[in-house]
Amino acid sequence: MSSEGKFKPKMLGIICNWCCYGGADLCGVSRFQYPTYIRLIRVMCSGRVDMKHILLAFSNGVDGMFVGGCHINDCHYNPEGNYDALSMVNLCKRLLEHIGINPKRLRLEWVSAGEGIRFANIMNEFSKEIEELGPLGKSEGIDEKELKSRLERIARLIPYIKLAKMKKLALHDINLANEEGYANLYTGEEINSLIHEAPSYYIDPGKCQACMTCARRCPVEAIISAKNQVHVVDQDKCIRCGTCFEVCPPKFRAVTKIVGEPVPPPLPEDQRTVARKSKEKEVA
Repeated sequence: MSSEGKFKPKMLGIICNWCCYGGADLCGVSRFQYPTYIRLIRVMCSGRVDMKHILLAFSNGVDGMFVGGCHINDCHYNPEGNYDALSMVNLCKRLLEHIGINPKRLRLEWVSAGEGIRFANIMNEFSKEIEELGPLGKSEGIDEKELKSRLERIARLIPYIKLAKMKKLALHDINLANEEGYANLYTGEEINSLIHEAPSYYIDPGKCQACMTCARRCPVEAIISAKNQVHVVDQDKCIRCGTCFEVCPPKFRAVTKIVGEPVPPPLPEDQRTVARKSKEKEVA
């Protein structure tokens, strides 16, 4: 019977060099079979994988995403790299769930260099699960345009989310890892609240005096500034760290924190000149 009409998913795996990649290599040498449509990217440590990598993969049409690393407490750089991956993946699953994507599309496993057959079994099991789920977005009832929009919106919040959940992302607890406690590290309510309360920062053109303080202190150069020009926050670059809000001189208080409301549009470039009073008028 022809299998021409069978859904063939796009699947991507990011695996660590020292263990999981060794297991994948042994799998190949031993001729253990798994689907050829799974593409693998080798990185030096599973802790190197970032949430943005995962969201970008899904945004580019991947149906299933796999992260593989060394077994817990067997990281080849330090004993903590795979803990970072564990916490990150569980947070990312919650984010996927928040935007309506089935979190089963993202999977994390530990595979040693001697576990070739285990690697093949995991790949076969995961690929079967993704085949049953179907194309990304369709089984979730989200059209392609809306899906991409949701993924991009969450991706822009990743720096803010990392700052907000810094302690949990850096948690290295063997007891939680053994008891699968990391799976419950983040709750759906916690993520919903985090996203809903994500702040934006806006520079009031009526108060800004172009002192350059916020622009100099912004860690990602997200503030468009020039001498005698009202400053503007580039919302696409902004990581919502609040540095501009904290350093704006109290005598100006030009930076406003906005939560739950749209940010006002920036002034057109030809209207950004700061209006200053003349010394004569100030003296009078």
